Amino acid sequence: MFASPFNESILKRAQEQGLVQIGVHDLREHTLDKHNRVDDYPFGGGAGMVMGVEPIDRAVQSVKQQSPNAHTILLSPSGRPFDQAKAWELSKKEALILVCGRYEGVDERVRECVVDEDLSVGDYVLSGGEIPAMVLVEAVSRLVPGVIGDETCLEEESFSQGLLEYPQYTRPRDYKGWTVPDVLTSGDHKKIRDWQKDEARKKTRQNRPDLLNDAPEGNAE
Repeated sequence: MFASPFNESILKRAQEQGLVQIGVHDLREHTLDKHNRVDDYPFGGGAGMVMGVEPIDRAVQSVKQQSPNAHTILLSPSGRPFDQAKAWELSKKEALILVCGRYEGVDERVRECVVDEDLSVGDYVLSGGEIPAMVLVEAVSRLVPGVIGDETCLEEESFSQGLLEYPQYTRPRDYKGWTVPDVLTSGDHKKIRDWQKDEARKKTRQNRPDLLNDAPEGNAE
């Protein structure tokens, strides 16, 4: 599941340049029974299988032998929301360990005793934490210095300033009568910046009004 996303584009270059190191660890290699089971039936009954605390803890401790200061995260739909501010925070960490849940979830002792925090990538349920882990790796890695060539791009992206990013256009200027706003070809840089700020707030107000409370200048309009 991880091979293709981690070996393409920005993440591939970041690893080749030594800016980011990504390792994938199989929980089954840290089991003690002959069937390499990582899950079992839940105490108290209920549908589905629950991933056990033992193989997860053994795997995390194994990784921490090489990265003792690693910050450990459980990907879970019941975790705190993962957002751009959290991505910036995590990009400053020395190392991250991401624990991917599966089945009906993980033993609560993983959350209580093994990981430092649990994060969710959205208010929906997936079959496992692998895709959320890919999301987190992509979002955090691109904030590591040197991964993005022009780091000023990061300052203007959606959520970086508390707003969604303003609309972008490129050639041709006129396609099937669909035209680029005149201000963007005017050469007046102040008018362009003012237009970009106005459009960013307009898009945010339309698609994510909840963000305006934390955006620059509040929600005064």
